[in-house]
Amino acid sequence: MTSSRWIGAHVSAAGGIENAPINAKKIGANAFALFTKNQRRWQAAPLAQANIEQFKDNCRQANIPGSAILPHDSYLINLGHPDNIQLDKSREAFFDEIERCEQLGLSLLNFHPGSHLRKIEIDECLSRISQSINMALERSTGVTAVIENTAGQGSNLGHSFEQLAQIIDGVEDKSRVGICIDTCHMFAAGYDLTTKAACQESFELFDRIVGNQYLKAMHLNDSKTPLNSRVDRHESLGLGHIGQEAFSFLMNLEATKNIPMVLETINSDIWEDEINWLRSLSYERQ
Repeated sequence: MTSSRWIGAHVSAAGGIENAPINAKKIGANAFALFTKNQRRWQAAPLAQANIEQFKDNCRQANIPGSAILPHDSYLINLGHPDNIQLDKSREAFFDEIERCEQLGLSLLNFHPGSHLRKIEIDECLSRISQSINMALERSTGVTAVIENTAGQGSNLGHSFEQLAQIIDGVEDKSRVGICIDTCHMFAAGYDLTTKAACQESFELFDRIVGNQYLKAMHLNDSKTPLNSRVDRHESLGLGHIGQEAFSFLMNLEATKNIPMVLETINSDIWEDEINWLRSLSYERQ
């Protein structure tokens, strides 16, 4: 029986993007995340056709479909930037990231929504983020813009379900927008995940406010900081303030079937163990 749980980690693409699926296969993953360029630089050389073909070939050999791969955009991009020049720069860079996904045959692009930098109103910033997504989708095909929830540090938006829903509301093509829930961010933003009952309540709230149909991916991380800390510090699974029960809940939640569920936990040496542990929690027992 084919597993409906796509579990992996954010793996290195050092030496070329074609190495990412090889690194994923080494840890027994059937999903993975990667950066398609240096995440701390604006510019990057275009993807070479040979690298693209090798990436696709290595994905086939690892038996990882494009829909189980979750590329992440540059950390420099702020789609809600209050300064119009910086906003335009971010929008161009974001489109370039989508274009790279198209070239690689990938259907998702994960990104942090943006920050108002305490210079514009929250609603104005959220509107800019929606418009930025619209502009990128108009110029592209086949790639879904996947908004990652944030921990709410500083002026970062997208920490509440209401803000995520507001961004989606402003997106014209609702078939090409979705959410990646990061468990550490969710917990740090004030949504309790410490017990099965708390998880049930928090995810029912997500479904009511945003809608499970928009859940396109997950980042599975424990949290070094307590509930509602608004501080983003990842921890290995079961070793932080969230604990183990949340991950058992998520491995059996209907809404998490056939979406990439990616570790960004702090000790890559135990990713294979964490992946195997997550698989053991599923009632499907693959």
